[in-house]
Amino acid sequence: MTYTERGAGSAFADFLTEKAQVLSIAAFFLLCVLFFSVATDVFLTPGNLLNILRQAAPILVVAVAMTFVIITAGIDLSVGSQVALINASAALILAAGVPWPLVVAGMLLLGAAIGLTQGWFVAYQGIPAFIVTLAGLSILRGAALYMTQGYSIPIRDAPGFFWLGRGTILDIPVPALIALGVAGVGALVLSRQIYGRRVVAVGSNPEAARRVGMPAKWTIASVYMLTGIASAAAGLLIAARLGSGSSNAAVGFELQVIAAVVLGGTSLFGGRGSLLGTVLGTLTIAVIGNGLILMHISPFFTEIVTGTIILVAIWLNTRIFTANFSFRRKT
Repeated sequence: MTYTERGAGSAFADFLTEKAQVLSIAAFFLLCVLFFSVATDVFLTPGNLLNILRQAAPILVVAVAMTFVIITAGIDLSVGSQVALINASAALILAAGVPWPLVVAGMLLLGAAIGLTQGWFVAYQGIPAFIVTLAGLSILRGAALYMTQGYSIPIRDAPGFFWLGRGTILDIPVPALIALGVAGVGALVLSRQIYGRRVVAVGSNPEAARRVGMPAKWTIASVYMLTGIASAAAGLLIAARLGSGSSNAAVGFELQVIAAVVLGGTSLFGGRGSLLGTVLGTLTIAVIGNGLILMHISPFFTEIVTGTIILVAIWLNTRIFTANFSFRRKT
């Protein structure tokens, strides 16, 4: 074997090692699609595939932002409650007659404020993200319940708003186009922009990032602002699709988002993540949920499947990360 051949083989091995988890989720996704295609006659129909994209859109929007959070070795457990609060608030304000573009802008600002507040506690007060966002999960869901008294709030006479959740462009659902646009922007920022490099550097070693002049604390706070904005967008998309707002919206949403991100290969140790993997992880979660329903399996079983996926993904995440670290040290 020549030197060039050995170099090419080593480069290919390095590529497989680095992309192992993304490749594994891609293979798992294709297996899920193949299984449900064989198990049901409806799965591969255009209508069902478009329905999967529409339903997966809110999860993907938040999962993109959650990828940035987890790359910093953080976590945001409050995203489901944020979605519910924005969902209910938007319905109440629209019912009061406020024009929908103002409602959309206001809700996005509210989401940013909620996320930045939580990020301030994490970054500047040193409170663990798990504790801050767990408290946020309870507080925000409670606020939504108090505002609505547990009732669903119908939305009427807002065709432009409904288009955000129900419309199509060239037969592709608008929510799916929005989600893919968010994923594309997120991938560009993470791979090509200074902010993305700062997020990765802070996740790898926050103290080293601070010593070289990076605004480490602000970077950590800002990623929670991103999840706040993304959760607001998801809450609006859900309200626009269903035509109502409810404090009971997005129950268990945070589990699906975290599962999608971890499945996609983003390291829970921080410093490494893949938005392509996040997209594949989100589609995998959506395909499993849709396929189980088409097979007439109880929807409650999807909670068991989601929890199992999270456990297996975290185990694989840890094993692959450890293996990569050991391999790099040997080489």
